[in-house]
Amino acid sequence: MEIICPLMENRPKYYGREFHGMISREYADELLAGAEGAYLIRESQRQPGTHTLALRFGHQTLNYRLFYDGKHFVGEKRFESVHDLVTDALITLYIETKAAEYIAKMTTNPIYEHLGYTSLLKDKMVHRLSRGRTEPRRVTFQRDEKISSPLVRQSALKDTPEKQCSYEKIHNFKVHTFRGPHWCEYCANFMWGLIAQGVRCSDCGLNVHKQCSKLVPSDCQPDLRRIKKVFSCDLTTLVKAHNTTRPMVVDMCIREIELRGMTSEGLYRVSGFSEHIEEVRLAFDRDGEKADISASAYADINIIAGALKLYLRDLPIPIITFDLYSKFIQAAKIPSAESRLEAIHENLLQLPPAHYETLRYLMAHLKRVTQLEKDNLMNAENLGIVYGPTLMQPPEQNALTTLNDMRQQKLVMQLMIEHEDVLF
Repeated sequence: MEIICPLMENRPKYYGREFHGMISREYADELLAGAEGAYLIRESQRQPGTHTLALRFGHQTLNYRLFYDGKHFVGEKRFESVHDLVTDALITLYIETKAAEYIAKMTTNPIYEHLGYTSLLKDKMVHRLSRGRTEPRRVTFQRDEKISSPLVRQSALKDTPEKQCSYEKIHNFKVHTFRGPHWCEYCANFMWGLIAQGVRCSDCGLNVHKQCSKLVPSDCQPDLRRIKKVFSCDLTTLVKAHNTTRPMVVDMCIREIELRGMTSEGLYRVSGFSEHIEEVRLAFDRDGEKADISASAYADINIIAGALKLYLRDLPIPIITFDLYSKFIQAAKIPSAESRLEAIHENLLQLPPAHYETLRYLMAHLKRVTQLEKDNLMNAENLGIVYGPTLMQPPEQNALTTLNDMRQQKLVMQLMIEHEDVLF
C-alpha cells in the first residue's frame, strides 16, 4: 500500500503520488507507522537529487536507496513500476524472515546428483568422445635443429596423462523470470519472488536458485535446440552440443582444403570474396554439418580458408584463451630457444581441452601446408603472420597492445607449427 501525498510540484515524472518530496527519515517513519507493508518515496535531505524508498515491514521502517534508469531498482532486479518492486521486496523479506532456517538448509540435501538433469544425461557422459590424441609420440629433435636440449625433450615428451575429450563445461546461468510457480532443479525447493526468481542456463536449460547455482557442478550438457548458431558460439558449448571432438566447422573446412587446396598459392594469405565467405557462415549457422562447402558450391578454395579463419576469429573466447594470452606472449619473449619452447608447452597444457584439441588439429594441418611450400609458398612464418591475430587476441581490445604484440603472436604460431609433433 502506498502512502499518498497531496499534489506536489516538481515531482519526478517517473514517480506517482507515493513521492513525498524532501522529508526527513523521522517524518517518513511517522507517516508509515502502523501500516505494515506501506511505502513512500522521499528525496534525501543529505543528498538532494537522490531518492529513498521507505518501506514498513516487521513493525519498523526500512530505507533503501532507490534508482531509476528506465526501470526502478534498489539491487540487481529491475522493475517497470515501484509497486512491482515493493511487492517483490515484501515477498522476499517475508520468506527470508519467516523461513531463514529453512533457506539455510535448502542446499544440504540436493536432488541434483540423483534425479532429473544428471541421470538423464548419464549415458551421454559415459559415451562422451574419447577420440583425440594417441599415445604421446616419442619424438626427438634432430641434431641439426637449433633446439636440442634434453630439458626441452623432457618437458615436451614427459609421460603426462593424456587430455581427455570429456570436456568439462560450466553452466551459462542468466537471471530469469519464471511464469507461474517454479521449483529449483538443484534443491527441489520453491523459487519465490515476483520476477527474476532464479537463474536459467541458456545452454542446457537448467533452472536453479541463484544461491544454488554456485553449487552446481561444471557438467553442463548443451542442448542443440538452445544453440542458435555455429559461428560466434563458445567453442566448448558447440562441441558438447554436437557431441564432437572439435567444431564441425574446423573439421569440414580443413577436410575440404586438404582435398583440393593444399597446393593453392598463398593459401590462407589470399582472401576470398567476403560476400561468399559470409554465405558459408550463414550456411553453417543454418545447416550445421549439412552445410555444402564442396567445389560445386564454392570453387575458390580461398573462400573455405577464409570461412575457417572467420570462425576462429569470431570465437567469443579465442583458441588461446584470454587468461593465457599474456603467458604465451611472455613465453615468446624468452631469449633461450629451449626455454621458450618449454614455456609454450606448459601453457598449452593449461588450455581448456576443447581448445587444446582444436589447436592441435589445426597445427597438424598447417604443418602439412608447410610441407608443400614449393607449391603454395606458405611457410611456418607466413602462416604465423596470418594466424597469430586470429588465434590470439588480448583480453582488452587495444590497438596499441595488439600492434606491440604482433611479433610475439607470429612467433608463437610459427613455433607451434614447426614443432607440432613435439608440442602436441
